[in-house]
Amino acid sequence: MGVTKIQRRTRIKKGIRRKISGTTSRPRVSVFRSNKAIYGQIIDDLKGVTLVSASSKEIGSSSNNIEVSKEVGKKLAEKAISEGMESVIFDRNGYPYHGKVKAFAEGAREGGLKF
Repeated sequence: MGVTKIQRRTRIKKGIRRKISGTTSRPRVSVFRSNKAIYGQIIDDLKGVTLVSASSKEIGSSSNNIEVSKEVGKKLAEKAISEGMESVIFDRNGYPYHGKVKAFAEGAREGGLKF
């Protein structure tokens, strides 16, 4: 029996998390895609605390497409800058850097986050 899509993403995710970790001065931006929504969090891994979060549900969108993903990235960046965060580390969470994840990252960059 082959490796499932979830097992593959988990293996990639563990490899990514071995290499990157969010600190107080440079927190980690984690993105999660579901079938209905996209979520973004800014996390301080040293304290184990989520500092800021945003989702497509918060924006009020019922669809999950590239435009919505970009808006969620901008919303997350807006919240982060109001909290005083500017420089972050991007964690794609095992997803390919393509489509919705890429749009989310571009939206966060347009919003003012640096990574």
